[in-house]
Amino acid sequence: MPNIKSAKKRVLVIDKKTERNKALKSEMRTEVKKLLAAIESGDKQAATALFPHTCSVIDGAVTKGVIKKNTAANKKSGLAKKLNAMA
Repeated sequence: MPNIKSAKKRVLVIDKKTERNKALKSEMRTEVKKLLAAIESGDKQAATALFPHTCSVIDGAVTKGVIKKNTAANKKSGLAKKLNAMA
């Protein structure tokens, strides 16, 4: 445990950021799983409705710095390919 005041503050700030990042990453994974479940079940209408929301959640994770821009692009591209392959 740090003794210096600024170091103590950094520990608290890092803990807050870690919790926020965990929450955002968890939300992103949940939305991706929902979309993949809809695709696997063959429900094109539900999958098409979920896709924009899932993409916005992924973009939000990029904005907060949880994942990198290229990682998000790869995730969205893969999901779009799976969605388009349903037809």
